[in-house]
Amino acid sequence: MVATVLKLRYRVLGNTLARRPWQLVGFILGSLWGLSILGGLVAALIALSIFENLEVATVVAVLGGSALILGWLIGPILIAGLDSTVDAVRLAPFPLTRRQVMLALAGTGLTGIPGIVTTVAALATLIVWVRWPLAAVVAVPTVLLGVLTCVLASRLMGELSGGMGGRRSREIIGTVVLVVLILTGPILTGIVALLDQAGGDLWARIQQAAGILAWTPLGAAWSVAPSVAAGQWLPALASTAIAIVTLVVLWVVWDRVIETAVSSPRQRATRAVAAGKLGLFGVMPTGGVGATWARSLSGWLRDPRYLRQLIVIPLFPVLFAFTGGTDGFMFLISPVLAALVMAAVGYADVSFDGTAFGTTLATGISGRADRLGRLLGAACVGIPLIVVIAVATALVSGDAAHLPAVLGAALGVLLAGYGACAVSSALIVTPVPAPGDSPFKSTPGQNSIVGLLVFVVWAAVIALSLPAIVPAIVDAVTGEAMWGWIALAVGVVFGAVVAVVGVLVGGRTLERTGPDLLVRIKSFPT
Repeated sequence: MVATVLKLRYRVLGNTLARRPWQLVGFILGSLWGLSILGGLVAALIALSIFENLEVATVVAVLGGSALILGWLIGPILIAGLDSTVDAVRLAPFPLTRRQVMLALAGTGLTGIPGIVTTVAALATLIVWVRWPLAAVVAVPTVLLGVLTCVLASRLMGELSGGMGGRRSREIIGTVVLVVLILTGPILTGIVALLDQAGGDLWARIQQAAGILAWTPLGAAWSVAPSVAAGQWLPALASTAIAIVTLVVLWVVWDRVIETAVSSPRQRATRAVAAGKLGLFGVMPTGGVGATWARSLSGWLRDPRYLRQLIVIPLFPVLFAFTGGTDGFMFLISPVLAALVMAAVGYADVSFDGTAFGTTLATGISGRADRLGRLLGAACVGIPLIVVIAVATALVSGDAAHLPAVLGAALGVLLAGYGACAVSSALIVTPVPAPGDSPFKSTPGQNSIVGLLVFVVWAAVIALSLPAIVPAIVDAVTGEAMWGWIALAVGVVFGAVVAVVGVLVGGRTLERTGPDLLVRIKSFPT
């Protein structure tokens, strides 16, 4: 049964790639990327084995293995997410035991490109231990334990964020997990800072970090072979026990989570509304602009796909405060970077409507009204958020003198982004997660080519906002307050002009491309 599921999974993948040439290109590029990483890693391991330095090999094995497990946890967010072609909910109607479902899901993780590259890379570490034959023999099962830990941890995290309880609870869990993983970097930075305070040179601190990780679920499996090579049998047995217990705990918890996911039907969220209460639709002006404004603002305030952005974006100053301190340059300009990310959230805004976009076309609303309504909805949330972040960072850093320049550059980027997205979202639709989906799951139809479009939009936003960014840079270099106020004025005025032009151009474009966008949305695999 498990083999049959895997065959069907790859048949679906083959059929999808055959129908979608660009997705095939993305698949090939992803495979080449994985092979290039694998080739570089094997070359580095061969070079390491030549030196025959056990201390260096131990540090590389433990730190590299720990980073690999963390990569499987964080990678789905940064790259493409878990493959959702096969998941527990999709397999629930079929006559499969829960054990078979788990084996099938683990198999899909192991046999995908990341799983294959990880397995081969883990086995390639045997090159390092060939000078210690017994360690090389022991490394075979233990590194495979590490690979299984990667797969199970990633699957468990995906289920925790998207498979438990009702839609609202899944949204909350997914958002909390996302925030925790984003803060992993600052947490590790704090650990390094603590080690730095403990004294010693850099290599000693790195060895100390590897020694700590060797006794955690992250590094236990990777520390067994080094311990055997050093003749330390008791630590080797203890690390093996930690690795096995970790794998068992992950399997048991995953089993319980899957049981909850498949036995609890996903019910549609219902909300009682009093007669005559229209929410934002009763507050905003009537007409096409007002209705679109109300619908867009409702999405920003209630749709978890937008809400996650509003939660993550304020973390930018926190991240830079941890990494560079509150007096660092990156902390000071973090509002500009937050505005750049915020500006591109709606680059494919129509995609979030899904097939409901057909209702917008059926109403006969003008393209200009649709673009303006969406812009106003985003601006009601984005502008206050960026202003608060800019003021807060200036107060915390004690550098209020540069606030006009930072605020001007940030608002210039944000408003230019709204103008660019007013045009791009009339041209681009991409597969997006459904409401309530895990942020770890990839959406069928996604590929690396589509993912690169957001970088094209970012490039356009940066180019359009240069009139506000340049005076801000001059202010930072010269320290003359006049340039900061120029940046603020240009950012607001010129940014508003770009936004208006984007609404006009995007409106005409949408009236021409609207039906085609709906056809493309309907063609996305589900």
